[in-house]
Amino acid sequence: MDDDAPQLSAHTLAALQEFYTEQNKQEQTLIEAQQGNLKELEISEDWQLSQFWYNETTATRLAEEALRAVGEQGSIACLSSPTAYKKLRELKPDSVTLKCLEYDTRFQVYGDDFLLYDYKEPLKFPKDWKNWFDLVIADPPFLSEECLCKTAVSIKYLAKDKIILCTGAVMTDLADKLLGLKPCVFQPQHTNNLQNEFRCYTNYDSQLFNKS
Repeated sequence: MDDDAPQLSAHTLAALQEFYTEQNKQEQTLIEAQQGNLKELEISEDWQLSQFWYNETTATRLAEEALRAVGEQGSIACLSSPTAYKKLRELKPDSVTLKCLEYDTRFQVYGDDFLLYDYKEPLKFPKDWKNWFDLVIADPPFLSEECLCKTAVSIKYLAKDKIILCTGAVMTDLADKLLGLKPCVFQPQHTNNLQNEFRCYTNYDSQLFNKS
């Protein structure tokens, strides 16, 4: 044995073991979800995909507002907003149509609800989805003008009427220019606090989002 070979500390080894244990647990949960057990599915954030999940309060508020806005027979598209989708799936009645438009293929486990979405291909949707959704919830993955502009193209294609956008406060003027969206009192929060100030925008008057 080479005594000069680098050795990992006990703390580092424990941290690695914890990481691999958690990774194996998530992989097993994903396998079970693919077999139909979606109730316990927890998909972790992938920061390489610029994913930052909403906290429970924010996800619930978004879902409750969306369901209130579309009514009992409405249709909702969650565009790059998988945590809002998950909460809506939990709360919605069967009569509400819900779709998850997402780049992360781990969400394919939700079957027909899922459509692979890449903001760089903003019009890659079924033709019969044009202006079909009563409400679109969107959360562009990147705080850039290019990303919001292309996401706005998608929103305009999909939305029949109402729009909810969650993005950084720095995008306020552009959100207004592209989609006529105004900031609400309600401010989305994430499970991992982000340095950028986030805001919620709508193109309609929301009493739930504008409570102080």
